[in-house]
Amino acid sequence: MVKIEAIVRPGVLEDIKDSLSKHGIKGMTVAQVMGCGLQKGRKEVYRGTEYSINLLPKVKIEIVASDKDKDEAIKLIIQAARTGEIGDGKIFITKLDDAIRIRTGEKGDAAL
Repeated sequence: MVKIEAIVRPGVLEDIKDSLSKHGIKGMTVAQVMGCGLQKGRKEVYRGTEYSINLLPKVKIEIVASDKDKDEAIKLIIQAARTGEIGDGKIFITKLDDAIRIRTGEKGDAAL
């Protein structure tokens, strides 16, 4: 099992959810986050004063997938999130030892 963490633009969340769902990959946690990277933020003017905003709104998607679904899930996220512009995001993959469904006690892939 792996945990896939994708930090992406907020506007692509629905496309990612739809794409993963159509391919039978279900279950995710989504959080609104702020971050910076190569985008370096933007400048805004408020009441005549210029401000540098270097933390931009992003969405963090966390998915736990079986080893057999890992590559497909990553491919689908990339396809849905890629615009070709700086700020498309990043994907991090972490190997997991186990997962447990609290309600039933199921372990491993059965818990997903």
